[in-house]
Amino acid sequence: MRDQSRAATVRVFIALAPPDDAKEELERALGFAYEAYPRMRWNRIEDWHVTLAFLGELPAGVVPALRAPLAELAAARGPLELALCGGGQFDERVLWTGIEGDLDGLHRLATDVRALVRECGVEFEERPLRPHLTLARARRGDSTSVVEAAAGLAGFTGRRWRAERLHLVGSDFGRGPGPIRYRDIVSWGFSGAAG
Repeated sequence: MRDQSRAATVRVFIALAPPDDAKEELERALGFAYEAYPRMRWNRIEDWHVTLAFLGELPAGVVPALRAPLAELAAARGPLELALCGGGQFDERVLWTGIEGDLDGLHRLATDVRALVRECGVEFEERPLRPHLTLARARRGDSTSVVEAAAGLAGFTGRRWRAERLHLVGSDFGRGPGPIRYRDIVSWGFSGAAG
C-alpha cells in the first residue's frame, strides 16, 4: 500500500535553468574540485537549476492545475539577465555557486510564483530565496571538502546569460539508490525569449 501512495505523489519545484554553455563554463571551473574531492556527491550538470519555489511532495493530481497559471505568468514576464558567480556553502555540507545580475527581478519572479502556487491551493514551506545553484553535497563525517571547494570557487565569475524559461520540475528523491534525478514536467518561455 505504501508503494502505491508514493507512486501517487511527485516531488516538485519551480526553477530557472542556466543554458548549457553557462553550465559548461562552470563545470570547467570546477575541474579542480572534481579531482580533489571525488567522494562528494556531485549533482549532474544537466540537473543544475536555480530554485524559485520548492513545493515538496505533492499528490500527482495537483500538478496539472499549476500548468495554466504558470504558463500565463511566464508569458507576462521578460527574460532575466543572470550569471553564475563565486562559491559558498551551507552548514559545511552543501556546495553552491551564487547568482548575480537582475536579482531584484529574480526575487519578484520568485515572489509571484509562490503567490500563484498558493492561489492554486498548494501549501508549501516558505523559505527565504537565497539565489544559488547547488553543485554537491558532502558525505557523512566530511566537514572540510565543501568548505575547501567553496574557497577554490570564490573567484569564479561566469558569463551573463538570459533565463528564458520557467520550469516545473519533478525529482525522484528518495525513490531508490543512486543520485537524485530531475526531469522537466513542463516549461514555458518568457515573453520575448528566443525559444
